Amino acid sequence: MRSVSLFAVFIIIILVAAAIAPEALVPGPMVDMIRENHEKLMWAILAVAILLLPAIFVIKTGTKTKVRKEPRAAAIRPQASATGDTGCEAHIVSFLGVLQEKGRLIDFLMEEIAPFEDAQVGAAARVIHEGCRSALLEHFEIVPVRDEPEGSNVVVPAGFAPDSHQLVGKIIGQPPFTGTLVHKGWKTNRVKLPRTLNHQGGRLPAIAPAQVELK
Repeated sequence: MRSVSLFAVFIIIILVAAAIAPEALVPGPMVDMIRENHEKLMWAILAVAILLLPAIFVIKTGTKTKVRKEPRAAAIRPQASATGDTGCEAHIVSFLGVLQEKGRLIDFLMEEIAPFEDAQVGAAARVIHEGCRSALLEHFEIVPVRDEPEGSNVVVPAGFAPDSHQLVGKIIGQPPFTGTLVHKGWKTNRVKLPRTLNHQGGRLPAIAPAQVELK
């Protein structure tokens, strides 16, 4: 379409130039005829220009269309989030809240325990262990990676998942490998994290709310 528009403009320019300076564009015998019919020729050029006017507007319309599209494309281009996606982080914080609620784990870990006696720390650890274990079993199905007793000889098969086995010692050749089970490992077959609030105003939820006693 752009080539058609340029051709239409070119034709009009040629016709106007022929009407104004015929001796430069047409053969000599036709110069006198053009000068004698100059007024009629100008009207004819005007008619041709009107007929070619839609083609001429293709250039302007195409240009305007491109100008309109650029801001529109910029408007829908994804923008970097200032706060980032906090969905996964919010789930983690919520589970920390569960550990705090069930076993006071955050209180224990954030407390400076050096001044306390070992017996005091041990007594607190029992309560924390019970509560946190209950929370883990409620939200995760945790099972061993290997069922064999620790200390037994096991075979690590070819094609094992890298996150399921950690090989230590001398590693020679290709799997399968045979070695001693030092730790049976842990995995989870089910995860059921606590739900988080949909709207937090771009912030992470609190692990545990501040408690204020009113009087």
